[in-house]
Amino acid sequence: EFVLDCLRTGWISSAGKYLERFERGWADYCGLKHGIAVSNGTAALQIAARLLDLNPGDEVIMPTFTIVSCAHAVIRAGAVPVLVDCDAYTWNMDIQSIEERITARTKAIMAVHIYGLPVDMDPLLDLARRYDLLVIEDAAEVIGQTYRGRPCGSFGDVSVFSFYPNKHITTGEGGMVLTGDDALAGRCRALRNLCFQPEKRFVHEELGYNFRMTNMQAALGVAQLERLPEFIECKRRMGKTYTEKLLKVPGLELMPARTDYADNIYWVYGLVLKDEVPFDAKEAMQRLGQAGIGTRPFFWPMHEQPVFMKKGLFAGE
Repeated sequence: EFVLDCLRTGWISSAGKYLERFERGWADYCGLKHGIAVSNGTAALQIAARLLDLNPGDEVIMPTFTIVSCAHAVIRAGAVPVLVDCDAYTWNMDIQSIEERITARTKAIMAVHIYGLPVDMDPLLDLARRYDLLVIEDAAEVIGQTYRGRPCGSFGDVSVFSFYPNKHITTGEGGMVLTGDDALAGRCRALRNLCFQPEKRFVHEELGYNFRMTNMQAALGVAQLERLPEFIECKRRMGKTYTEKLLKVPGLELMPARTDYADNIYWVYGLVLKDEVPFDAKEAMQRLGQAGIGTRPFFWPMHEQPVFMKKGLFAGE
């Protein structure tokens, strides 16, 4: 209904009532002042990294176990990603390893919530305060999740989301940047729209991007947001079913259902094969595929990515 309304009225591009409605609705849901809709989650990360005003040699601490977009955004901003390993239980970044990676060049920590359970944010935020570091919170995989009852995506100085089709809310392609800071929000809106100036549209003081979301995409987002509780309930029901069915299968390490700060939202359901299993993940996926069961591999760690190894990054990690 909302998408057809866009078509009927002609508001199909990067302006229209659904954009503001989606931005306001998602910002309100997460308890922050500003929402800035963008073309995808990678674009959201790139804008977030630009907002840090990073200089060559500046460092951003982030998990090695994540999507390549996270490291890409930091490198594109001219800075250096500094990696920490993941916790073997939750698969999120190991908070205990962060402090030892902090140097005089560290400017920010990128907290990436992985696969359905959030990063343990309290100790991470304590470190950020003690060392005067900014926090980028990547909540793309935990839409609708909470940490100790507070929405994920509400903790960062800048928080980012993806609305790709496999997320709990989708706009086909799309993303969002959230912040409580008026100045950061204003700069974010400029960066997503080529840094056009209100009074001198085609005179540019800074180079931005064409990262705009369309009104039609936002219309989908508004409708999806109305159904988010239903989607979360469905995902958790699916996760519970997988766990019940797989619990007695030997050789499998299953996702934890909860930690002391969150119940799993099961963005995806991950399996780890124990060492006793006589074949690897690739063969397991092939066997499942032959049985008509779709799978995908885990993220490949940043310190083993060929593109970064060619650049000489993360040597010795």
